[in-house]
Amino acid sequence: MTDTRIHPVTGKELTRGVRVQVVSFGILTAEVDVPGWYPDDDSDSIHSGADLEMKETVFMALRKKYGDRVRETRKKLKLTQVQAGMIVGGGKRAFQKYERGVMAPSDAAIGLLEVLRAKPEMVEILKDIRKDVRVARVKGTQDTNGKVKGRRSRRESLSA
Repeated sequence: MTDTRIHPVTGKELTRGVRVQVVSFGILTAEVDVPGWYPDDDSDSIHSGADLEMKETVFMALRKKYGDRVRETRKKLKLTQVQAGMIVGGGKRAFQKYERGVMAPSDAAIGLLEVLRAKPEMVEILKDIRKDVRVARVKGTQDTNGKVKGRRSRRESLSA
């Protein structure tokens, strides 16, 4: 095996080595030593699957750890997963995904979760805001019989 190779796109000479890379999930980060073929500067490098195994392992660990952090925060706020999803955002099932580490919350939701983690009393303000938003969306959308305008029943849809 040679000590150097040429990058197929940039044409730069690459040398086998190890560099530190940052892996993140949510607000958590970790540094990982990643072997690979690197140029003298910070431009494109080349990695094999084996080179990236440790990076992937660390990413999966951060994903689980962040899910645990989200669960701790939600429980500290005394919210169910559904309530948390409706108050923080993401929908009814979002916190199932966040807590399992399947999906990271949006940057806005991460920021909100971290504020609520530091200042749990702020959840009451969000509850009031979210309640008003849901009422505002529904207000004026019902007909005189109390049904939502523009919606058909399942039977009406099938017969149409």
